[in-house]
Amino acid sequence: MALSRRDQLPPLNPTRVFEATGRLLSVTKAADELCVTPAAVSRQVRALEVFLDVKLFNRIHGRLELTPAGARYLADITPLFAALLAATRSVQSSIGNRALLRIRSPATFAVRWLIPRLAGFHQANPTIEVQLSTSSAPLDLKHEDVDAGVQLGDGSWPETHSQQLIANLLVPVTSPSYQRATQLVRSEQLQQEVLLHTMARPDDWALWFEAVGLDTARAYSGMKYETSLLAYQAAIEGHGVAIAQKSLVAKELADGTLVTPIPFELDCGKHTYYFVWSTRRPQPPALSAFCAWLLNVDW
Repeated sequence: MALSRRDQLPPLNPTRVFEATGRLLSVTKAADELCVTPAAVSRQVRALEVFLDVKLFNRIHGRLELTPAGARYLADITPLFAALLAATRSVQSSIGNRALLRIRSPATFAVRWLIPRLAGFHQANPTIEVQLSTSSAPLDLKHEDVDAGVQLGDGSWPETHSQQLIANLLVPVTSPSYQRATQLVRSEQLQQEVLLHTMARPDDWALWFEAVGLDTARAYSGMKYETSLLAYQAAIEGHGVAIAQKSLVAKELADGTLVTPIPFELDCGKHTYYFVWSTRRPQPPALSAFCAWLLNVDW
């Protein structure tokens, strides 16, 4: 018995082309992503519209816009393509019973906190291979080729699960030699010192100044570095005073490479680092194992 049109699956290639075009809202960008010509994209989208008997796009003032039906269809098929991609990755990576887990993290957090602890995960889960990349850009789990990542914020992002990783305590840190040379012991002295900033978190010094009752006008002066990793290294070299997330300089504080000249710690509460993964994708066993391991890792 032949299936009716309503019972048939849509043609896969036109549906895939529509997903890319709807996500990017550009025929040209979809063509680049799929390595085909813009004309081919237009033909495939039109073929899907004919199959569905529904108009999916309007072109308004030279811009491509989804119709209400197109927007609804895109929202419905996006998680299906994500699930298909996850299943494909799982099959491709399960060579010799090894599973691949792709994680992205800010560089400072990766170097200072995550990498020193990963050996413990590998020992407990020898069949899971972790592929770690770094970037300071916000996570985009819908479109990035990662399974999960580390993000700084309040733990509340749409369509994600999040798991807190560290307490975010901000403290001033410098080298012992810099403290001796400046005789830095009081918070008000910081208004005359060289402050070391990270461009990824430009307001940290201002938040700390405000918490101790100092004028924040001077809180943005000093030296600025792309990442906290660089700012911490500058502090170690004696170039000034950095504002640090205490958990990320714990080793240096313990061995005396860095000191806290003013012991006040600003607790940023829920604003800290979280491990984040999508609610719209199936959670593979490797990701479940990693989340369970994180629950038992010491901060």
